[in-house]
Amino acid sequence: MTGGAGPVSDLAGMLAGMAPVLDAQRWAFVVVDGEPPADAFALIREDEGTTAILPQDGGAFARITLMVHSALDGVGLTAAVAGALAAQGIACNVVAGFHHDHLFVPWARRGEALDVLQRLSQVG
Repeated sequence: MTGGAGPVSDLAGMLAGMAPVLDAQRWAFVVVDGEPPADAFALIREDEGTTAILPQDGGAFARITLMVHSALDGVGLTAAVAGALAAQGIACNVVAGFHHDHLFVPWARRGEALDVLQRLSQVG
């Protein structure tokens, strides 16, 4: 584990510290058979098959990373983020890592999504 402060678990702190960053890469959710591609950002294994989130030219999604080190047991961040985006009609698929949450939003609405998150961070 790297140095620095530990994970943030209170909602106000998580919102204030979000510091959302938009990745320039386009992303796609793809069902894979066999060995998943080495460049997969994430793999989700379900009974119906394995989904990989892959960098892909022309992919339908943008990734926004919330730079706050949110605690895995922190309550409310996903709901607040999804609610703010939903209020603007923006779909959001959340993937949580140990250090950060990653939001996959429609590529065409990535700038708007980033603006919504930046405003939410200022209010939080």
